[in-house]
Amino acid sequence: MKNIIFVSAALFCLFLTSPLLGDVGRTSLETARDTSRYWHLKIREAQVVAKRPMKEIGVQKTNFDSLQLKENISLSMADILTYNAPVFVKSYGRATLSTISFRGTSASHTQVTWNDMKINNPMLGMTDFSTIPAYFIDDASLLHGTSSVNETGGGLGGAVKLSTVPAQEEGLGLQYIQGVGSFKTFDEFLRLTWGNDRWQSSTRFVCSSSENDYKYRNRDKKENIYDENHKITGQYYPVEKNRSGSFRDLHLLQEVYLNAGKGNRFGMNVWYISSNRELPMLTTDYSDETDFENRQRENTLRGIITWDRLGDKWKVGAKGGYIHTWLAYDYKRDPGNGTMTSMTRSRSRVNTIYGQANAEFSPGKRWYFTANLSVHQHFVESSDKNIILQEGDKAVVGYEKARMELSGSISAKWRPTDKFGISAVLREELFGNECAPIIPALFADLILYEKWNLVAKASISCNYRFPTLNDMYFLPGGNPNLKSEKGFTYDAGISFETGRTERYSLKGGVSWFDSYINDWIIWLPTTKGFFSPRNIKKVHAYGVEANGELQISLSESVKLELQGTFSWTPSINEGKPMSPADKSVGKQLPYVPEYSATANGRLRWETWSLLYKWCYYSTRYTMSSNDISLSGELPPYYMSNVTLEKSFSFIWADISLKGCVNNIFDEEYLSVLSRPMPGINFEFFIGITPKLRRR
Repeated sequence: MKNIIFVSAALFCLFLTSPLLGDVGRTSLETARDTSRYWHLKIREAQVVAKRPMKEIGVQKTNFDSLQLKENISLSMADILTYNAPVFVKSYGRATLSTISFRGTSASHTQVTWNDMKINNPMLGMTDFSTIPAYFIDDASLLHGTSSVNETGGGLGGAVKLSTVPAQEEGLGLQYIQGVGSFKTFDEFLRLTWGNDRWQSSTRFVCSSSENDYKYRNRDKKENIYDENHKITGQYYPVEKNRSGSFRDLHLLQEVYLNAGKGNRFGMNVWYISSNRELPMLTTDYSDETDFENRQRENTLRGIITWDRLGDKWKVGAKGGYIHTWLAYDYKRDPGNGTMTSMTRSRSRVNTIYGQANAEFSPGKRWYFTANLSVHQHFVESSDKNIILQEGDKAVVGYEKARMELSGSISAKWRPTDKFGISAVLREELFGNECAPIIPALFADLILYEKWNLVAKASISCNYRFPTLNDMYFLPGGNPNLKSEKGFTYDAGISFETGRTERYSLKGGVSWFDSYINDWIIWLPTTKGFFSPRNIKKVHAYGVEANGELQISLSESVKLELQGTFSWTPSINEGKPMSPADKSVGKQLPYVPEYSATANGRLRWETWSLLYKWCYYSTRYTMSSNDISLSGELPPYYMSNVTLEKSFSFIWADISLKGCVNNIFDEEYLSVLSRPMPGINFEFFIGITPKLRRR
């Protein structure tokens, strides 16, 4: 709070002294224009032409630009994906577990890499995107379906590729952003950079905290209205606060890059996460929040060292990394004697050692070859140290396992003509002592109309995903006899890009995909009173994905940008009924919306920027039978956010003021059953980038 008061006072003083500064309210671009007029310089228009990369022959890919990633520091990658990608983000509430469903698959079917190192939790097989601040990511992309085989195996739905890049600073750079929002939410971001021709260093720090006590209308409860005679005359849904939902997340990222000359480049990235989150109460919980404690804590350290050597026609590289994750879940409750008693005390430790070697070779403009070998060695210890035996003693229930994941691939890409290209990939996966069959993938693209860069793409592949460690060894219920899930996918699409220089640009695409997954793993109840995973399902997921982007220059100072995505994703269980009462066959999978869409509009005028974001998800079923009784479905919802930003350029610093209104229409919605989401809420950010002395 002191930081906010200090920054506000400084800004007020600056406005009072603005006539003395001369350049107040002027952008660097305006200053440059005035300078060019003074020196009577005229800069000619330059046109840059680039060929389609050989590495992306036939690839279905969604890229995120820096404006989307750096929109504001409070956004996580879960927020970025929600409003900018044709995927379903399943969120258990604000600052809680957020996973994505890609092309009708589950969260564990999406592989996630950070600087090429997989960061999926080996116990669960999934990634919590709410713990990845978008401000820590410089380059992000989605690889749809078959395209993920180019990067990693196991992505039956696709892959999310995240990375950081050098800041390209000359001298010292500093940026500080302070944010304050509804529900006593505070965000702080600090970045310190330094660089020259050889070295680049960047230190980023993000701290987010909130009481997270937003109000919502609880439609899972009804309150009675009584008359003077204590007779019920009506009912209503009460308005409640989100209980036990506070959080504090801390992130620190250190990067160092060295250009050693002669084509040698080195890099080091270290990312530390400290998270302390309460788990909010369900809307069906009638207990008092002071009677229990439900808390999750996480400490994670990710580090990676890279080396690359560039030649005229080749590139080789090596990477080594390490991940340490400590997870704690505590559930304490007051049994009625006024003392908190520990009911669950779960502890998990994951240590992963990572290594990778890769090579690329291009003998000419027609051929391109790659080879890649990576290894992830996991050491996992998972236990609940608070299980009470009948005799009153405590026992440790869990497992301690080590597993190596080895993945290797080779590819050959051939472009016999400038308009046609074909690519073949062979990948081999090894998990522990089990080796998957060779994973083949074939890609092709063809330019249909060069003026519009109209390109037809097609791909086909097999894929496999091994069971997670929890699937096999979790106690009680793990099943070490599980088989790997097998997928067969093909897709075809078309993309285009056209426009007129300095006027407008239009690009987009549409694709069809078809995927069959056998031996789908699902956890089912047993007669012994606990759940256990089994290979029972055969899933057919298919549909259409579309995207478009339009940029228009309405005048020299007014720019309009429009973006949108749409997906139609039936994901049907085509397995055999488990019993005569099984009604799940032929039905949509739970928590997979059949339709989803996003739209963004950004209007820029000089130093002003107005952004509108919108997303839509159709009905999601909570039961495999698609039975809509007893809260068996979640209704569709639309979400709208608005952001207004104003930039100032002073002699000594650039300053930005930003206001955000989230859920502007106060939509009542649920992403997960009994997990309430916030209504309309507000955020305000102040950013300062001092103009430090640079070389």
